[in-house]
Amino acid sequence: MALKQSLTQKLDQRLSPQQIQLMKLLQVPTIELDQRIKQEIEENPALEEGKDEFEDDYPQEEYDDSDVNSDEREFDIEDYLGDDEPSYKTSINNKGKDDENHDIPYSSGTTFQERLAQQLSLRNLNEQEAYIATFLIGNLDDAGYLERSLEAIVDDLAFSQNIQTSEDSLEKILKQVQDLDPPGVGARDLRECLMIQMRKKQNGDITKYTALKILENHFEEFTKKHYSKITHKLEISEEDLKQAIAEIIRLNPKPAGSLKESTKVVQQIVPDFQITENDGVLELSLNGRNAPELKVSKGYEKMLRSYAEGAKLNKSDKEAMTFVKQKLDSAKWFIDAIRQRQITLFSTMTAIMNYQKEYFLTGDETKLKPMILKDIAEIVNLDISTISRVANSKYVQTPYGTFSLKYFFSESLSTESGEEVSTKEVKKILSDAIDNENKRKPLTDEKLAQLLQSKGYNIARRTIAKYREQLHIPVARLRKEL
Repeated sequence: MALKQSLTQKLDQRLSPQQIQLMKLLQVPTIELDQRIKQEIEENPALEEGKDEFEDDYPQEEYDDSDVNSDEREFDIEDYLGDDEPSYKTSINNKGKDDENHDIPYSSGTTFQERLAQQLSLRNLNEQEAYIATFLIGNLDDAGYLERSLEAIVDDLAFSQNIQTSEDSLEKILKQVQDLDPPGVGARDLRECLMIQMRKKQNGDITKYTALKILENHFEEFTKKHYSKITHKLEISEEDLKQAIAEIIRLNPKPAGSLKESTKVVQQIVPDFQITENDGVLELSLNGRNAPELKVSKGYEKMLRSYAEGAKLNKSDKEAMTFVKQKLDSAKWFIDAIRQRQITLFSTMTAIMNYQKEYFLTGDETKLKPMILKDIAEIVNLDISTISRVANSKYVQTPYGTFSLKYFFSESLSTESGEEVSTKEVKKILSDAIDNENKRKPLTDEKLAQLLQSKGYNIARRTIAKYREQLHIPVARLRKEL
């Protein structure tokens, strides 16, 4: 079959650069918006902070090509840059398409592995033992556990470090690591971690001795809360078991977590909206940081006007005029995008506030109505994807706390009367029922389903199990207490 060329017409729907910029700004939270504005001001000298004196940033007609004489009307960049050498011939790119630029961040403080290594210097270890102990510390995970088997570490030391050792020797060095502070580091599982801590706390105390025996010999029964088996095998009373369990609960299952707290990054939540209530009337305000005062540089406007009013432009003048106009247009587009962002955020949050008015007036979680993105999109006449971008990483401050906008969106559930209720209402009732249950005989999923059905909610046992998992509530057997 011969190759041939043909002309075809195709209609594509593409977003303009301004629309793409607006979409990106919509999903940016307040705390990142400040950084985005500072970045734009640094990159665009035509953009400045401050309130503009006029309603329009700069009249477009002042820079219309028709205001320039016929000789100067050759403003199309292609007219005077077409004979120049293409930029791609002079650009340098020594990187492949798969190469990435990774900035190396500066870190402060010391890691828990470094702190453990510092403690090793106080131990009576020879050079090889100290090296192996440091190697073991480097294999600990973020919680302080050694998840690799000793056999694999022995092989790794032999092949990669050329150090010959045995599992028995490695076990002895591991004991030295497990003796470091905080207690429990270097354990290979949760049981060993708790046992290391309990041995250090024991000091002849009978209750702690009982707790240690539970961890050593009856850990599976303890995790499954088969308390009757433990009391029978250890020949102790329920009160003795209760005190021993209280000692175990005080132990730290993630010993390295305490050392990581000092270097943990705490993210501050800055609410994008604030809702207040005055005599039954809700008032919505936008965070001032979402409405920065930006203006177009008057110096750049005057510069462009002087080029337009001047004599015939040479090539370098045209290049300067093109640069100035580009920066002015970019500044105007950015200011318009920020304003459109404010309007979209305010209209969307107003729709959510009116939709969930009963909740914002009372703070009662059971008053939340079922609401999905489509409901708000139809109210504000925007696309669902736009509403999703607005709800992403945005927070609202209310008289009852600060919440993510996603918190107010939920699916619906039908009652016996046919009324549509929010799944959050069902989860609240479920959570309250579990909080008030008899912990010696916790409610099973079947009984919880019967309880909600008696209240008029059509809900199956498997749905109860799904909601319970979403609330991070364990099964009835694991909620049992003495």
